[in-house]
Amino acid sequence: MAEKHYLSPPLSFYIMIIAEEVQNESQKKEFLEFPARLYQHDKNYIRPRNIDIEDVFNPEKNKFFKSGECVQFLFKNKQNETVGKVAVFVNETYEQKQPTGGFGFFDCINDQETANFIFDHCKNWLQQRGMEAMDGPINFGERDKFWGLVIEGFVEPLYGMNYNFPYYKELFENYGFKIYFEQLCFSRPIFAEVSKVFTVMHAKHSKNPEISARPMTKDKLGKFAKDFTEIYNRAWAAHGEGKCMEESKALKMFKTMKPIINEHISWFVYENEKPIAMWMNLPDTNQWFKYLNGKFGLWEKIKFLWIKKFKKNEKMVGLVFGVVPEWQRKGLEGYMIWEGTQHLRKHTDFKVTEMQWIGDFNPKMIKIAETLDTTVTRKLATYRYLFDRNKEFERHPML
Repeated sequence: MAEKHYLSPPLSFYIMIIAEEVQNESQKKEFLEFPARLYQHDKNYIRPRNIDIEDVFNPEKNKFFKSGECVQFLFKNKQNETVGKVAVFVNETYEQKQPTGGFGFFDCINDQETANFIFDHCKNWLQQRGMEAMDGPINFGERDKFWGLVIEGFVEPLYGMNYNFPYYKELFENYGFKIYFEQLCFSRPIFAEVSKVFTVMHAKHSKNPEISARPMTKDKLGKFAKDFTEIYNRAWAAHGEGKCMEESKALKMFKTMKPIINEHISWFVYENEKPIAMWMNLPDTNQWFKYLNGKFGLWEKIKFLWIKKFKKNEKMVGLVFGVVPEWQRKGLEGYMIWEGTQHLRKHTDFKVTEMQWIGDFNPKMIKIAETLDTTVTRKLATYRYLFDRNKEFERHPML
């Protein structure tokens, strides 16, 4: 039975809101359709694929249900019109200083009372489950999708990235949320002038016959998955900045990406055939998905293939950049970037490259991004609200 909750604000502005737990097909559809109506006049909004959202709430697809709980809610006014939505969840693997729950997929009309009602509803639901704080908007899953609130750079979102109206920031901060950490997104025009350091380092390493660079191709995914795993584990996981990657998982990931892999934009560097660096990119699929209105049935898949073939995609997304420890600070990144850039300028239509977000708590990664001649083009924020309002707020610890 749908959960209901009523709120009565000051008598001078009477309002009634009903919270409905999403259970039936009609409510599930409304959860997907409400944002499309809300953003219908925003030219930068790109509707996410329904399937990507539905998979988050499918226990058979989302492993986090094994150690957590997640519920979706719609919020209706007295005319039975949807005025907001949210998903709220607890996740045992989300380890924080105090028990912290989360909420995401938040959308709301531009009304503080309505937003307060939604936030109160999330707070009460989480308190009943022993939580002492809530973070949002975040995902009931990994950080690589649907994480954070846009606070600067209201442009078309990348695939899997949240998008929201500028007024959302006020809704959050007026309620009492504080920024737990900022998520910085870096970008660089493909045809912008390349740093002289890059060209100098390229000239230097090009003279070394033991060093070579080559693009990733679809016919050798097994080899590149193996090379990716070796570089990733040596460059990142071994330094405490990520979990070790298994080769089988990398190969599965590569096979999933195969339909959209562009063979000119992901590069590996070798020393005597030993992998020592990588620069992984994919086309921004949102530049194709934006024509499908969130759907991906048989007709949309056919349409997608047509769009992919005939519509120029001018935006690519940087996924991973890594250099093994013994080759760091030797200019190898300059060699790889300039080698790849010269090639993709000739063989692709891409005009800009964007990187997935980097937390402001990770100065090492930010430094790497800055050395790649990039600039911050958008910011998102992960907000936190402590239920004990007398408790001292602390930002995300620095790595």
